[in-house]
Amino acid sequence: MNFSLCQKIVENISHVMVGKQQSIELLLVAILSDGHVLIEDIPGLGKTLLAKSLAKSIAGSFRRVQFTPDLLPADITGFNVYNQQTGQFTFQSGPVMTNILLADEINRTIPRTQSSLLESMEERQVTVDGKTYPLPHPFFVMATQNPIELEGTFPLPEAQLDRFLLKVRLGYPEKDEEIAILERFQEKDPLIELGAVANPGELVELQHSRKRIHLSRPVKEYITNIVRATRSHPSLRLGASPRGSLGLMRAGQALAALREREYVLPDDIKSLVIPVLAHRLIVKEEERLRGETSEQFLEEILHQIPVPVPTE
Repeated sequence: MNFSLCQKIVENISHVMVGKQQSIELLLVAILSDGHVLIEDIPGLGKTLLAKSLAKSIAGSFRRVQFTPDLLPADITGFNVYNQQTGQFTFQSGPVMTNILLADEINRTIPRTQSSLLESMEERQVTVDGKTYPLPHPFFVMATQNPIELEGTFPLPEAQLDRFLLKVRLGYPEKDEEIAILERFQEKDPLIELGAVANPGELVELQHSRKRIHLSRPVKEYITNIVRATRSHPSLRLGASPRGSLGLMRAGQALAALREREYVLPDDIKSLVIPVLAHRLIVKEEERLRGETSEQFLEEILHQIPVPVPTE
């Protein structure tokens, strides 16, 4: 299994993005796991730039959809158009027919449209007027939410949040990083000059190879112990489901691939617990009003559960 290509993709994206190494790696973890990412952050931190850089790095197609309250499911999936010359309907594909889809401000559209996208994410296909159309491979959704504007939004229900493998926050750059951004973009746009270091077919092969990365019994027990602890935590109204366990396993395999290892370490799992599980948990109302977060409770769980001795 040649996973060195993963690091080449990360390094290539870093030619455009400044100081976002961890976020870039999490993006690769998600796409290698054949999952999707939800980014909750304020505007202007480079979410669109990150998605475009990924698409160019793998020579994949890219589409961006600005989610608005009047957006309909057909605007995402596509629709049939009547051709008067042939007397037949022709399928006009929607923006979902792409490798990398940026769903910008997904919480601004109505639940019906949200559901149409989430169905595509899960099934890897769209059905229009009874006919099913497969989506390209790989198919990766990077959805964004704006946490500072709540008016006119339709927050994703917990069951739909669970469809995202990871939730990522980019955060503000450090001072030196922000100066580097100014210098990098002063005279030219590095995205325009960014070349591909892989192709969609190679990425699909990496996704298949990722499944063969070894997980020892102690690592599987570590995953299970963490997830089960969320279900019995006194401050959580709802813990993670088995989908969370599977997500943690797949993300662990993908991170091992990124590190060019053929086995998963407990530390891989530990570093992924918050991005994989935090958005799947529901904090009790009284705890939430006190400002407690699911991330804090996961940190508490990680301190309580012993880390197994690494085995290959």
